[in-house]
Amino acid sequence: MTEFVSDREIYEKAVMKLVPQSRRRLWIATADIKDMYVESNGEMVPFLKLLADLLAQGVEIRLIHAKEPGPNFRQDFDRFPGLWTGLERVLCPRVHFKCIISDGAEAYFGSANLTGAGMGAKASNRRNFENGVLTDDQVMVSKLETQFDDIWRGAHCRKCGRRQFCTDCPLT
Repeated sequence: MTEFVSDREIYEKAVMKLVPQSRRRLWIATADIKDMYVESNGEMVPFLKLLADLLAQGVEIRLIHAKEPGPNFRQDFDRFPGLWTGLERVLCPRVHFKCIISDGAEAYFGSANLTGAGMGAKASNRRNFENGVLTDDQVMVSKLETQFDDIWRGAHCRKCGRRQFCTDCPLT
């Protein structure tokens, strides 16, 4: 299955389907990250609660992002102590790709940042126009995992040229 998704479909199929179905590992890359709220049991909760619940179930979660999140995100983050030690995170100022990879089996990749407006979690008149691909094609998922892992382990760091801006360089 390889499917084009856009706007609200990104929220419905990537955020609300892919993320919660993860059982072993969840890898997320984004340039921008903000406090995003999602539907859970009839109420809106921070997306970070979803991640904290997955961590409590033993799911390994890795997050790569390009810049520090704002104060609202940090405030939500502080509400979930499991994230403090359980969420693995790398800040890389050159990251601009966006993806969600669930258990190495299925992935979303496209234009949407991990924000409510980007992922289609906001009202139709407040969200961005975004698109991407949802796939379980193992060749595509594997290539996406390789790109993610190369950045995660610092394969580009020695020749990066922006290392002075990188507080999380894996080579330090």
